[in-house]
Amino acid sequence: MNRYFLYLFFILVTSFASAQNSMQPGFELLENGNFEEAEYFFRTYLESNPKNKTAQLCYGRAVGLSGEPKKATLLFSKMLENFPKDFEVRINYNESYLWAKDYTTAKPLYKALVSDYPENFGAVLGYANTLSNLKEYEEALIWVEKALLLQPDSENAKVSRKYMRLGYANKFVNNQQYKKGEQLLKQIFNDFPEDKDALSNLANLYLITKEVSNAKGIYKRYATTPKDSITALNGIALAEHIGERDKEALKLATLAKSKVKRINNTPLVEQTYDRYVQALIWNQKFVKARRLIDSLALENPNRNWILALKATLGLYTGDAKTSVNSYSEILANDKNSFDGNLGIANALFAADRIVPAYQAAFKTLEIYENQKDATGFIVKLNTIHTPTVEEHAAYTFDNGNNNAFFTNTTVDVPLSTKFRTTLSYLYRTTENTVTGNKANSHVLVAGLHYKLFPKVMLKSILGLNNSQFMDDAYTQPVLDIKLATEPFKMQNLEVGYQREVQNFNADLIEREIVLNNYSLNYNLGTNFNLGWYTQLIHTQQSDANSRNLLFTSLYYTLMKKPALKMGVNYQYITFAEQVPTIYFSPEKYQALEIFADVRGTISEKTSYMASTATGIQQVEADPNTTIFRAEANVQHRFSKRFITSIYGKYSNIASATAAGFEFTELGIKLKWLLTKKPLFYDKLTK
Repeated sequence: MNRYFLYLFFILVTSFASAQNSMQPGFELLENGNFEEAEYFFRTYLESNPKNKTAQLCYGRAVGLSGEPKKATLLFSKMLENFPKDFEVRINYNESYLWAKDYTTAKPLYKALVSDYPENFGAVLGYANTLSNLKEYEEALIWVEKALLLQPDSENAKVSRKYMRLGYANKFVNNQQYKKGEQLLKQIFNDFPEDKDALSNLANLYLITKEVSNAKGIYKRYATTPKDSITALNGIALAEHIGERDKEALKLATLAKSKVKRINNTPLVEQTYDRYVQALIWNQKFVKARRLIDSLALENPNRNWILALKATLGLYTGDAKTSVNSYSEILANDKNSFDGNLGIANALFAADRIVPAYQAAFKTLEIYENQKDATGFIVKLNTIHTPTVEEHAAYTFDNGNNNAFFTNTTVDVPLSTKFRTTLSYLYRTTENTVTGNKANSHVLVAGLHYKLFPKVMLKSILGLNNSQFMDDAYTQPVLDIKLATEPFKMQNLEVGYQREVQNFNADLIEREIVLNNYSLNYNLGTNFNLGWYTQLIHTQQSDANSRNLLFTSLYYTLMKKPALKMGVNYQYITFAEQVPTIYFSPEKYQALEIFADVRGTISEKTSYMASTATGIQQVEADPNTTIFRAEANVQHRFSKRFITSIYGKYSNIASATAAGFEFTELGIKLKWLLTKKPLFYDKLTK
């Protein structure tokens, strides 16, 4: 903008310059940007010609443009006392506020100026630029169009219009009005075909909206020089990551890294190495990424982009503590850093520090109003902590002629980020179509979940089970207590006790068998897609029988999207007493199976899961028999607050039911978010 006003100024003083050739060297100094030398020149000139208006204006401009705008404002204000209606003095006085970035003060001054001189190009364009700096883009564009009507071929006005469109488009993008932003950016090409700023912003818009193909097309248009081709490769690599093609992203990032060695441009080199390390992390090449990060940190200590890489690696490898520390260092360097503020919010969430995560997200939105990722992050936290009611209904049948229907209603009310309550009612009715035996159960339980520390949760459920068999009935207390922890990164441990009443079929309900289960569940994750889950359960039963169960699963994740997991399961069960006529209770049961599990999305609002397993099982010393299990589920989000899923499953594994029969289950789940936000949300924002 300064170059434009210099141009304007010299237009204004041309008539004077011809008569004052002695000031020509000073004009040239101003025009060439040598403001300090120009200041000295005109100060010296004014010592012998103190009343020369042109020299005074030039001196004021030199002072303001050399870094002292307030002093320039004072000089021009004194000139206004002598020349109160002079256009040149007024426009320079107005401009001095632009140098000081005091656009609020400049606005009414320019408004008055264009009122007095509506046909003056400089005044009209100055007012347009002032409005633009105040981010009043709609009004600014109206005035810049007026300026172009006065001088249709003005390059300066077209440049101003370009930056107004860039700013206005960015405002639309921040408000998630992407089509309007896209239209404004494309309009820039009418004045400046293939403008790099417009291309860069357009590509970024397509990345935000996940229009991968469009983003790649824009980056290819951007690549017109060796330097820009590297920038384009970095952008396309990110687009491939968003498009879930991480291997291709790494190939492109590697190519960019090899090319950038021939370019003497430090910012571009850093951007390229940044993208390359990110691509290593996306592809789970964590050891190589860590070594390169350490090497870069030795050469460039305490640089934000390297700290951000270290933090990203921590999040991908389950080391949330390192990520929090790295993002804290970024914020110590720059408290307004977007990566630092939103990054630490995600890291705090990963560390299970929910309130600080909320606060970090709020801080991000204070600095970056309506930023999509920050608002999305808050929506995610809100969804987790919003009161819900879930209805689960299902019908089951087995080859033992047992049919059952149940419905379970659960209300979950988080009262804070640490404390939540639940209330659940289960009704189950079952019938044997051969014996005619019928029974039903009513189970009402209340639960309290309390987070003792980050990643340490105590879950307790207490209630009553009322079962009715023909003309008889009984009521038994039920209890479920669990302590869930994460003792080390990527490890989960849960120990618990559960008291329940057997209610699978009518015959078992009649016998009033109470189960006391003591359990331990352990899951180990790794950074190389391998996982191990183990469950141990010891059960003491009210009929004096007892059971020991071991289930262990070794699995490997083959794909991320859709998430495809395959593995091997082994199960071992033993009962102290064998009562096969009542329920499945072998002295020894073993099963070995292979399984596959896939989860993905059909559309933005619809997801699915499917799993299947097959193998062999052996009861006592009987011959091996074949196992087959399958389950499928489709979930659809009808709105932000209402989700429905339907499912079906089948199993012939002997341990799948208390009676040892194969069975089929068909069901539906409905989930409502009862409120728009958590009950405690207003307290967080105070």
